[in-house]
Amino acid sequence: MSAFAPTPAPSPGRRVALLTLGCARNEVDSEELAARLDADGWQVTTDADGADVVLVNTCGFVEKAKQDSVQTLLDAADTGARVVAAGCMAERYGRELAEHLPEAQAVLSFDDYPDISRRLDAVLAGEQLSAHTPRDRRKLLPLTPVARQQSAVVVPGHSVVDERTPAHLRAVLRRRLDTGPVASLKLASGCDRRCAFCAIPAFRGAFVSRTPDELLAEAHWLAGTGVRELVLVSENSTSYGKDLGDPRLLEKLLPQLAAIDGIVRVRVSYLQPAETRPGLIEAIATTPGVAPYFDLSFQHAAEPVLRRMRRFGSTGRFLDLLDSARALAPQAGARSNFIVGFPGETRADVEELVRFLSAARLDAIGVFDYSDEDGTEAAGLPGKVRAATVKRRYDRISALADELCAQRAEDRLGSTVEVLVDSVDDGVVEGRAAHQAPEVDGCTTLVAAPPGTTPSVELARLCAGDLVRATVTGTEGVDLTAVPVTVISSTAGSRPLSAVAG
Repeated sequence: MSAFAPTPAPSPGRRVALLTLGCARNEVDSEELAARLDADGWQVTTDADGADVVLVNTCGFVEKAKQDSVQTLLDAADTGARVVAAGCMAERYGRELAEHLPEAQAVLSFDDYPDISRRLDAVLAGEQLSAHTPRDRRKLLPLTPVARQQSAVVVPGHSVVDERTPAHLRAVLRRRLDTGPVASLKLASGCDRRCAFCAIPAFRGAFVSRTPDELLAEAHWLAGTGVRELVLVSENSTSYGKDLGDPRLLEKLLPQLAAIDGIVRVRVSYLQPAETRPGLIEAIATTPGVAPYFDLSFQHAAEPVLRRMRRFGSTGRFLDLLDSARALAPQAGARSNFIVGFPGETRADVEELVRFLSAARLDAIGVFDYSDEDGTEAAGLPGKVRAATVKRRYDRISALADELCAQRAEDRLGSTVEVLVDSVDDGVVEGRAAHQAPEVDGCTTLVAAPPGTTPSVELARLCAGDLVRATVTGTEGVDLTAVPVTVISSTAGSRPLSAVAG
């Protein structure tokens, strides 16, 4: 359903396929673009076959993501459709990308998003659109965070239909591109941190929060489309509210989001350890309806490496942070990402990372091998680690991560978990427990009770969006199998789900 009403009938020859790469933040941006296009009469799809225009929302985070984006653009060109690049890689490289990728008829900036329909009309008409020269988008916003709210700078995922109308009365500028029970809700965009390895702030801009009334209005709208779990996303969720005059605003917002009718789970992602306050830990760990889940961006554990990264922390501090969360919620989930091979990293630094990982009991671990990124401080640092050494360290830490995460999953054998059903396909019921975020942390497959026991819940009656309490009976890597015990919340209203034999 489009955010606007009424929607004009699609015109012949105006079918656009929106392909999204990268993170959940990009997915939200694509749904804003979809709403704008839908409102202007475009037929919006996610299938490139038969499309007149393929709009690729690219990712420009690391080299592998950029390669995937280029390949997607090339594949789109093979369909015979006109191809347009948007998103982070397009914003980051602009004219350079256009010159090196003639297969794309246009390379757009974030500044083009409000006029996306006219840009695609021009592409369809065969017009040549000049690509932009990239700018450091941090410099487009005031240096003082509290002065940024009144800026007219285009921030993807933040636009509204009518600023003069209260948020709860205005149309939501978003059109869902899938019908699953989970959706991302963008808290903020940009970042004020200066991590040496990261180029994101330069092309995403300085940190800007969305207001609570906008978030609540969009969350109500999402619930109305069938969403059951909200995943709060941003470049740095722990900064939410600092530009609104209240750095503890997220702690106040969480119970309001969790109380929305139809929403059964709220999940917070992208937490900065250095900014994760005790009050926020308590809110995530103890608020009913909020997943006790801590997505903490550690990146390393050796203090010398963290300092060169322009980050803060240590093995001891990070373990204390995890302990404080588990003291409030013993079964809390925790995940993080780590970079190996950063300039100056020594064998001792790697051993310190191993020590931390072995003690941290993380449910999911992402490992990245360091590579220079254009425009970052780290690209110019001395002490580069040889490529063969980086690969060796990457292979070692990746293998260790797999082993440790599998052990952590085994620790949950016999425990009770709350599983949100994501899909039911040919009798296979898959979902995620509270410690499993969408797509990145594994899944939980619900299975029938063992022979000779009385089933509490019939698997055949479960639907996507149901929230089920289940007992963990098996593991495979980070994935769990579990037997459902009780349906906590059903999408079917009065539909009977329990099937206790009498």
